[in-house]
Amino acid sequence: MMQLAQPVLIPIAVAVLISYVLAPGVASMERRGIPRAVGSFVVISLLCGAIGLGVYTLTDQAMAIVDTVPPAARRLAEQMESKGRRPEGALEKVQEAAKEVEKAAEKAADPRPVSPGVTRVQIVEPAFAARDYLWAGGMGLLGLLGQFAIVLFLVFFLLVTGDLFKRKLVKIAGPTLTKKKVTVEIMDEINKQISSFLRVQVVTSAVVGAVTAAVLWWFGVQQYVVWGLLAGLFNSIPYIGPLIVTTALGVVTFMQFGDAAKTASVCAVTLGITSLEGWILTPMLMGRASRMNPVAIFVGLLFWSWVWGLVGTILAVPMLMMLKAICDRVEDLQPIGELLGE
Repeated sequence: MMQLAQPVLIPIAVAVLISYVLAPGVASMERRGIPRAVGSFVVISLLCGAIGLGVYTLTDQAMAIVDTVPPAARRLAEQMESKGRRPEGALEKVQEAAKEVEKAAEKAADPRPVSPGVTRVQIVEPAFAARDYLWAGGMGLLGLLGQFAIVLFLVFFLLVTGDLFKRKLVKIAGPTLTKKKVTVEIMDEINKQISSFLRVQVVTSAVVGAVTAAVLWWFGVQQYVVWGLLAGLFNSIPYIGPLIVTTALGVVTFMQFGDAAKTASVCAVTLGITSLEGWILTPMLMGRASRMNPVAIFVGLLFWSWVWGLVGTILAVPMLMMLKAICDRVEDLQPIGELLGE
């Protein structure tokens, strides 16, 4: 059900998380007499402006990275061709034997006779059809923009309504004042934990991105700002995100300098930055009640990646944090919160 309903559930989940980050700004303006609708519009406009400015500023560096792909591909192809001229090894012999077995199987499985004078023709599809990829990429970009617009509308409505749903939940919690009071305390604590976690995530990702960009600039890596931004974004994906960025940086650094020692140094330093952040900075900024054990995080990462793919990988930890915050405060669900915690 969650896989089938992901066009609806993913925008809702993303909008809820963004609203938690932007809500303090709206509340601050409301205390100064600015209506919530105006404050919500202002913070969303600032968010869109920051994203647009970042895209405009980094477009040249991103295109420079794209321009380096064809030369890097040619160099890689030349290296593979040079290796391909060496004497045939065990792997090549196994591949050749597999091809012969496949041909024999195809002949044995094809019962259709060939008429005299007719030549059988086999149509070979191209290994890479650029038009198909461009079309799929364009449609994917349009879909992403549509999803982004939906998310912005949801964020706006969530910010405008404020504590509307909180009041409704308190109203339906029960007739006694005690139940209403407990419901308010639970919801306040949940909001506090989730907001704290998201703020820490934003701060640590910004620190990782800035430090990574500075280190890459010191090493002389091209387009260091873009790679720093990617390091900050992928830092929100535990375990897998830093490995993806480190691997990509290793390829780029080796293609630029052709020096294995320098490539290893860049990879070690960038991986060390994310490791120090995970071991020192995040535990220092986040309260013990908000921490989760590594096994729960990894299992949750597998689950949400299976359910929602790449988006699920990015949302895995925030979704687990929301689940843990709820389970810690609801008595019947506290065993689940205990399993998720340290």
